[in-house]
Amino acid sequence: MNYSIDRTFEGAELHDIEARTRGALAEAGFGVLTEIDVKATMKTKIGKDMPGYLILGACNPDMAWQAIGLEPKVGAMLPCNVILREVDKGVEVSAVDPQASMTAIDNDDLRRVAGEVRDLLQKAVEAI
Repeated sequence: MNYSIDRTFEGAELHDIEARTRGALAEAGFGVLTEIDVKATMKTKIGKDMPGYLILGACNPDMAWQAIGLEPKVGAMLPCNVILREVDKGVEVSAVDPQASMTAIDNDDLRRVAGEVRDLLQKAVEAI
């Protein structure tokens, strides 16, 4: 099973795709709760260089409210991470597939919510 929703932007710059990704997420009802600059962290913590790599922790509050109401410990799997990374061709965006990550939880109602979130993330990635 594929665990991410992916799209590659050939010849693009990371900062441009980051701005477009944030806009597309906002249009789909997501806010960015967390942001990790993995490239900067690796350089600071272990002195290693790597291509640009950002992790955006995106959350749709309405969907999170529903999920937590159905399964209180699901917060251990939130927010929905979206990564932006520099690749040879340009920039790749990968959003977690919530349906794939929720397969570990035996709750059909939660799977339904995860499907709705997946659809929203798919639309956001397509809109970038």
